[in-house]
Amino acid sequence: MIVSDNGTELTSNSILGGSKDRKVEWHYIAPGRPMQNGCVESFNGRMRDELLNESLFFGLVHARSAIAE
Repeated sequence: MIVSDNGTELTSNSILGGSKDRKVEWHYIAPGRPMQNGCVESFNGRMRDELLNESLFFGLVHARSAIAE
């Protein structure tokens, strides 16, 4: 099961079709209620503050390397 917000990148037909093909349940939190997915929201905020706001990446490999550190 995947729980996500209602962002357009997570509500597209390709995402929903892929999850259905793989028999993965997809649940959305209520719009405007990030506290319903608090652990993920906290992680995303910390990742953004500690890494993404402080770094310039030159490609996916570079970004993955920085995240792994």
